[in-house]
This record gives sequence, structure tokens and C-alpha cells, in this order.
Amino acid sequence: METYEKFPPIDPKWLDKAKKRFASPFMGTNYDHVPVDPMMLSHASVACGNTIGDFYRYPDLGAHCVAYASQVYDLLPVTHWYFSLSWVAEMGLDIQYMETMPPVPKAPIISSPNEVDDVEVVSVEELNKGWTMKHYNKANEYVQKYLPEMFIPMVNVSDITGSAAQLCGVENFVMWALCEPDAAHTLVDRYTETAINGAEAVSKKYGMATISTGSVLANNDIFSDEMVAEYSAKYLRKLVNGAFRRGAGPQVFYHLCGNHETDYKVIKEHAVWSPFTIVNIGYKGREVFPADIMAKEFGNLATIMPSVDTRLMIMPNAMRVYQQAKEQIIAGRDSANGFILGTACEVPSYSHPANIHALVQAAKDFGTYGTW
Repeated sequence: METYEKFPPIDPKWLDKAKKRFASPFMGTNYDHVPVDPMMLSHASVACGNTIGDFYRYPDLGAHCVAYASQVYDLLPVTHWYFSLSWVAEMGLDIQYMETMPPVPKAPIISSPNEVDDVEVVSVEELNKGWTMKHYNKANEYVQKYLPEMFIPMVNVSDITGSAAQLCGVENFVMWALCEPDAAHTLVDRYTETAINGAEAVSKKYGMATISTGSVLANNDIFSDEMVAEYSAKYLRKLVNGAFRRGAGPQVFYHLCGNHETDYKVIKEHAVWSPFTIVNIGYKGREVFPADIMAKEFGNLATIMPSVDTRLMIMPNAMRVYQQAKEQIIAGRDSANGFILGTACEVPSYSHPANIHALVQAAKDFGTYGTW
């Protein structure tokens, strides 16, 4: 049986409403209620009766699962498929599939700072022939054919610093950032240049593509604000500027995963802001990042996407999810450039459906335009 034969058609009435709702923060139309985006990836595969491993092995299946689950939960009107380590296979890492988590590198390709110069920027031509683009092509071409109204191409560079760190191993990278900064900067710069070439490869083939990026490894649990600026924020600026010049954008999604208690200020200073930017921040210390601070700091720059604690999504207590969603919505729903309700990171694969429904119910109860 072909993948498309496993799913009922997407309801056009739902899709029309969801499109208007998703456009609302950027158009100032205040349609329906605030959108909900729990950053769903392999949970969609599990919800549709498949495995986590299936999501990553079969991009066409993964993309259709996301599309169908988005309708089931009443989320976004677009589908997507990606993994967190775009373009590193082309730089030399051997990627292996896992059954219960995303693909991971088998081992670093270098172990000493004097080997850094052996790592080269990969050209657009080589990326077009590589492992990453093969997977993105399979997802994109499937969606174009079977779900064309839900197709938005995406340039995914989930974590510049963390992806570069995989080339030498995360522990080595953190040590080099402190003791061998030239080597650490060279790795991040060469990964960034490769990712810009990846943005060109995607945008040339599929048109203007959303840039999804962020700061994960570089956060306040590991680095000072100054080091986040040096190893993440400045490269985020380089990536987005470069991707824009190669045809990607104008929408940018910044996902700041983990604890960004104070370093959000340096990312705010260095990041590129387009009229179609979304910013999501996970935590401030051990608590979810407050929506009122997001609105104050970023509301005039971007659509804010405050979070519900991802850890709550696997607990059998939908009321806790609902209450935290309520608090975040009320605190940030008047943000100048719109509000999307999200989760602190990708919604866990085995999240309880009741918890995702609780997000949507809170969005309707406390985020319906014209009711506050």
C-alpha cells in the first residue's frame, strides 16, 4: 500500500480555517483564536500507529503523519519533516537511524584542534547529491504531490553551535570553546557556511523557504552570555543574512531551546528580524520562559511563541497543561505582533493526546479574539 492510501483526505473546511488562523498573527486580522504549535515531529508518527524510527526512515510517511495529526488536533495548516542535524553527513559524519530517537552520528570525525582545517565547507552541488537533501527531497516532493495546499518548504538548521560540535564531539567542543577558541570558531563558521549553501539548495529547488534555526547547545546552563554571543548569536545572524541572500526566507523561526535566562538579550541584539519572524524560548532557569517578558522584549520585533513546559506533556494531568497554557496566553496574548502557543521543545513522541487537546482548549478559552 502506498503512503497516501493510508490516510483519509484532509478536510478542506478545516484547512481553510486553519490557514486564516495561522496567518492572523502576521496579518493583524485577529481571526478565530491564537494558533497552537507544539512543534510536532515523531509524535505524529506514533499517533498514527507507526514508530519513532518510521518517522525518520520514511520522510513521506512522516510528513503525512504530521499533516493528518495537525488536523486531528486542530493545529497548523502546514506539514513538515526534518531532523536536527542537517548537512553534517555531507561534512563527514556517519549518520545512523535509531528506533526511539532521531538519527545520531556514529562518532565525531576529528578529535584534535589541529585537525579542524581538514573540515571543509560543502558546496551547493555536493549538498544536492547528499544524504540530507535526499531525505528533504523525498518529503518535499511527496507533499507537493499529495498535500500541495499544506506545502511550505523549510530550511532547517536547528542548532548551528550544536551541529558544529558534533563534528568533534560535544565535550571536546565545550572544552575548545574555553581553551582553543580559534578551533571552535572555525568549526562553527564552516558549518554555518555549509548551512547557507544548504539554504540555497533548498530555495533554488522549492522556492522561498522558511528558515528554522535557533540556539540549543549555546544556552545559560553551559555558556555565559558572552560565549552565547560569540558561538551562537553572531552565527545566527550570519546564517539568516546568508540564507536571505540565497533566496530563503522571509519567514524565520528562532527556537531557543533550554535555559536562556539572560542570554536571550544577546540573541535579541544580534538576530535578524523580518516581518515574518517567530521567536520561541524554552526556559528561564528551571521554569518556562514567561510570556510577559517575551512580549516586552520581542513583541515589537516578532510574533512570540511562549511555551508550556515540555515535561508536562508526558504526565497524565491535562489540567496542569491547561492551567499553564492559560497563564502564558493571558500574559502574552496582547503582544504587538501576535501570539502562538507552543511547547518548550518538540512535543515528546509519547505525549498524551489529552495534553495536546488541553493546549488547544486553552487557546480557544483564553485566546479567542474579541473575548478579552
